[in-house]
Amino acid sequence: MALLPILCYPDPRLLTVAKPVQAFDVRLQTLIADMFETMYEAKGIGLAATQVNVHERLIVIDTSEGRDAPLVLINPKILWASPERHVNEEGCLSVPGIYDGVERHDLVKVEALDGSGNKHLVEAEGLLSMCIQHEMDHLMGKVFVEYLSPLKRNRIKTKMLKAQREARD
Repeated sequence: MALLPILCYPDPRLLTVAKPVQAFDVRLQTLIADMFETMYEAKGIGLAATQVNVHERLIVIDTSEGRDAPLVLINPKILWASPERHVNEEGCLSVPGIYDGVERHDLVKVEALDGSGNKHLVEAEGLLSMCIQHEMDHLMGKVFVEYLSPLKRNRIKTKMLKAQREARD
């Protein structure tokens, strides 16, 4: 297994729309394992392949306290979302250190494939629902800061670019 570099906002590659996963092969299994290792190391609860510069419809999630409930969603589709929505504080491994309120559906039903290509249905609420919606946005080339006002988004972009410059110096 290997740690993968996580793209940081405003990297334009984060805007890439992911293509469906076609092959359930050794490469995919390695990618899934590497994504989990990367997510756990970064103290995240979800990671989309887009964030590690692989533009395929693959998400790994683990919202459990014990980090022992890994969930793989390949080619996910939201079948149903509740009309009830709430604003929750969100962060993102691609926008480190930034947290803000984003409105999401309270409940979602998602159809996806697992790492072996078997179809499964996930009914999610709370943190898991929010995480799935957040990660699925990444697959569509959308970062959570796009839900914020242009003023907040520009401040975040400036802060992120400054941090990236300082890291290089």
